[in-house]
Amino acid sequence: MMVVAEREQLPVPQARAGEPEAWDILFRRYQLPLYVYVFELVHDEQASLDIVQETFINAVRHITSLRDDERFGSWLFGIAHQKCVQQWRKRNREEIALEEFAASPPDFEEDPRELLIRSEQEAEFMELLNRLPLPQRSVLLLHFVEDFSLEEIAAITGTQLGTVKSRMHYAKRAVRKLIEEKAP
Repeated sequence: MMVVAEREQLPVPQARAGEPEAWDILFRRYQLPLYVYVFELVHDEQASLDIVQETFINAVRHITSLRDDERFGSWLFGIAHQKCVQQWRKRNREEIALEEFAASPPDFEEDPRELLIRSEQEAEFMELLNRLPLPQRSVLLLHFVEDFSLEEIAAITGTQLGTVKSRMHYAKRAVRKLIEEKAP
């Protein structure tokens, strides 16, 4: 999976000026990471595609509110996160189902047997993560998959740094407990 480095030189000023080429570059850079993040939150392919599209529409409309061009990535993920929360709340009115997150499994060689093992482990791990409440899965996904710092996660989710640390702690503890329960 591609991890988007926040420190990269991005054409944000050009995008702010309305240059289509700049938006094309930003879209190509962030489309897949946003989709992966959103899909892990909402578990619905079409809804994920819609949310990514809505995220970019909002970004185009509100780029002037971005104060620090170097934080474009975390700002964009913040928009997507809020869209996911809205989607989740909408679904949650009908049923109470909390969800979210993925952490990267250990790297393996490209041996087909190892890829199969990795795929099975990833599926098992995702099943465990899907048992976590949305806020806990969200911090794990943003930190371990998208490689955002805890401070950036706080900005993306609109929560205090202490809350992010607490969610991370409880999420790790919950995953550990689920793994222990699953062990023979």
